[in-house]
Amino acid sequence: MNPQIENNFMYHAPKEGQPEKYEAIREKAKELAHMIDELCLNSREKSVAMTNLETAVMWANASIARN
Repeated sequence: MNPQIENNFMYHAPKEGQPEKYEAIREKAKELAHMIDELCLNSREKSVAMTNLETAVMWANASIARN
């Protein structure tokens, strides 16, 4: 069995201090999302920027949960 695969595909219940880290990351990302929304014209590029920001938050939170 590959321990990395096992870790990546299991439920990780929040540990003490983790919810606050998730919230801090989401708040900063939301701040950037508002800036992108205000400064960028509606376009494919803006949509990609928003999608990638959401992806960055997801992976940052996964990093906290998995490690």
